[in-house]
Amino acid sequence: MSALHGKVTLVTGASSGLGAETARLFSRQGATVFGIGRDTGRLTEVFADVERGSYASVDVASPQACRHAVEQCVDEFGGLDVLVNIAGKHQMRRTETMTDDDWAQDLAVNLNGPFYLCRAALPHLLERGGNIVNVGSIAGVEGQAYSAGYCAAKHGLIGLTRALAIEYTADRLRVNAVCPGGMLTPQIEQFSAPENPNFDLIMRTASPRGMMQPLDVANVIAFLASDAASAVHGAVYRVDNGKGAG
Repeated sequence: MSALHGKVTLVTGASSGLGAETARLFSRQGATVFGIGRDTGRLTEVFADVERGSYASVDVASPQACRHAVEQCVDEFGGLDVLVNIAGKHQMRRTETMTDDDWAQDLAVNLNGPFYLCRAALPHLLERGGNIVNVGSIAGVEGQAYSAGYCAAKHGLIGLTRALAIEYTADRLRVNAVCPGGMLTPQIEQFSAPENPNFDLIMRTASPRGMMQPLDVANVIAFLASDAASAVHGAVYRVDNGKGAG
């Protein structure tokens, strides 16, 4: 029997990149997958490879939309076992040029959305002894140039993970985080640096072993979401191709 057989999972950012790879992998491992993202066309393509599941276009920056997404998943599939918060956005900016809207947008998707979804999902996850996997970034455990808002949000997501792990230690609930390094995803392919950047600072985030494939990280997410990780709670896993080893 597959590691995630029979588990109802909600995966955010499922329309591309790591979210899409995770949705497909969970399906191959026997899960029912409810995927959310912004691009309905891409979700349709991804879920052509998902044996059991459905999807919805959702703006995770909206607390109401997050609540409705959880309700839709539970209504359609009878409950919720796993929440995987993957949706994120990283745009490099010089801090002195950032507007209030820039700062708010960095927090909206990368931190507020995961909080809204955790809050909505917790009653259902507690009922079934489920778990949460929050996908942060190495920017959540170290600094990165031109990324003040993104780093702040991802550090906040690690703090949220640890706070929930402590709060629910006595309950049937596990909460963990994965912090990926550079992956070959659309976000990397659409990378743009600010004007006149210091590329030496930007390259400090790179692994000498090169970029990872999304599946490399999805495999770790699947492990943490599965019963094989039943004793893993409050952990923050770096999956960065050795970047943090030095």
